[in-house]
Amino acid sequence: MHLPHSYIEESVHTALTEDIGSGDVTAKLIPEDDFSLATVISREPAIICGIDWFEEVFAQLDSQIFIEWDVNDGDAIEAGQQICSLSGSTRALLSGERSALNFLQTLSSTATKAAEFVAAIKGTNVKVLDTRKTIPGLRLAQKYAVHCGGGHNHRVGLYDAILIKENHILAAGGINEAVQAARFHSPELMIEVEVENMDELQLAIDAQVNRIMLDNFDLDGLRAAVKLNDNRIELEASGNVNLTTVRAIAETGVNYISSGAITKDITALDLSMRFS
Repeated sequence: MHLPHSYIEESVHTALTEDIGSGDVTAKLIPEDDFSLATVISREPAIICGIDWFEEVFAQLDSQIFIEWDVNDGDAIEAGQQICSLSGSTRALLSGERSALNFLQTLSSTATKAAEFVAAIKGTNVKVLDTRKTIPGLRLAQKYAVHCGGGHNHRVGLYDAILIKENHILAAGGINEAVQAARFHSPELMIEVEVENMDELQLAIDAQVNRIMLDNFDLDGLRAAVKLNDNRIELEASGNVNLTTVRAIAETGVNYISSGAITKDITALDLSMRFS
């Protein structure tokens, strides 16, 4: 997954503006020409993600700061492992430390969570999908992180695929009516329909949509849905998906499993920048 550098630049600019504002008054306590070396280590195992954002923080503060990486995005690391070393202006290193680590710890935690879900269903043919339950302003970044963890992306937003949910169905007058309207307005886009029971599933199958989301089906219901569908349409399981339940869901025979936990139920990776 390739992200335009302009997106990363904008994300970093927003973060630095938010943090530094009119100036880092504490960093000014350090002589302007002071020079430092620093290293970043992780206090816990993880999948690394966010190198471009980390680098962009310091590029915007001082282009003379040098960063040498010991890892790449997508690499697995152990607790205590060094991630990178930095050298340059002490003021710039101090001013950028928190914003740079914020990006790295947040995106690495997302990649790590994705990797945990992928590992939990290893050996099945099921793909793990993220959702739109992302940190505001960091959707593309988190979806990139999901890729780094071995997961896959659902639609990016409300513009690149059609997902017809319960309220859309009610407003349109039914599943078939909603699907017909979708094909009329956006014939080039994938159409997915969310269903909550077997009757709705049959209607979605008959409508020949691209994918059907089985919302909060229990395991017996998922197996019954797979049998009724008979490989005609891609099936996606959603609802009550976590690391405890995902394996059993995958073994029902669905094609995809989506979980908001991958991007929202994350704990920032414990990183430390040490000056020497």
